[in-house]
Amino acid sequence: MSEKILILTDKRDPHPTPVFKLFKEQNVSFFRLNTECLMTDYSFAWYHDGKSAPDFYVKELATGRCIWGHEIISVWYRKPDFPQFLLYQVDEEIDKHNMKECRQFFIYLMYYLSDIYSIGNHFYDKRANSKMIQSKIAYELGMRIAPTCMSNCKDDVVSFSKDFENVGLKCLRNHWAKNNEGLYYDLCTQKVPSHSLAEQPEESFAQTVVFAQEYIEKKYELRVTVMGPHIFTCKLDSQAQTALTGAVDWRQGYDHGLKHEIVETSEEIRTFCQQYLRRLNLNFGCFDFIVTPEDELLFLECNPNGQWGWIEDVCHVPMSEAMADCLLNRLPV
Repeated sequence: MSEKILILTDKRDPHPTPVFKLFKEQNVSFFRLNTECLMTDYSFAWYHDGKSAPDFYVKELATGRCIWGHEIISVWYRKPDFPQFLLYQVDEEIDKHNMKECRQFFIYLMYYLSDIYSIGNHFYDKRANSKMIQSKIAYELGMRIAPTCMSNCKDDVVSFSKDFENVGLKCLRNHWAKNNEGLYYDLCTQKVPSHSLAEQPEESFAQTVVFAQEYIEKKYELRVTVMGPHIFTCKLDSQAQTALTGAVDWRQGYDHGLKHEIVETSEEIRTFCQQYLRRLNLNFGCFDFIVTPEDELLFLECNPNGQWGWIEDVCHVPMSEAMADCLLNRLPV
């Protein structure tokens, strides 16, 4: 039987390229499915005749390359998106209906694949993205977390924040927004004095969900990428940056010389990350930690499908090799 690795992503995603290069060098068979183009670039069918196990295929129209469900040994949920396009435009309302049907099929297929070994997982990633679940599991595993409040009520947020000098205001999910003039805003973490919240109008709270945490001062930060048994810990010297170039939110340091350094993974971090991912039935996660001026470790979050390519590029560590190893050999955490 032919064995293949299925990668679910989109056309714009460069992240899998070095992994694909390794697969080709090792003669590993793989299939890239750009999910936003499911209806325009592929033909597919799912079968069950009632007599044998169900199966499906997806065929790339441009090349004729094909993958069958029974061939798949592992799945990389790299950057899957809902189908976005139809091959023909018929009628606006009919097209909307047809697109809903396409997306429902896609959801069915993602759940159908959920039992196969995976990096990322359509079923488990959704739960693992919850900041509430993340905080709960970290607490239960004995890791320090920042006091947190999510609310649409000004009184609750103000009351929560009164014991802290500063709070960090964050987005739950979307880190950018566009106004009516088409201008984009990068919504990074903001460090604000707690007393200033009482001065804000009620509608600033009632119009959204305010995600507030005690702002914990940092010595530096850690980005820990776990791929099965492989763990890469990168020290981010965020506090050498200014408040607007990464000291508050290290993501702002990308274009401002933020220093990266691969460091040894402590046993505390290794044990915590492994236990955390096992609790969520995941084989991959990108963890963010703070190390305080007192050298205490504090958990911020875990992205179950986070970015890591830039760390490999900057620090020259074999992360693509680790990813390929996990997908080919189905390595658990």
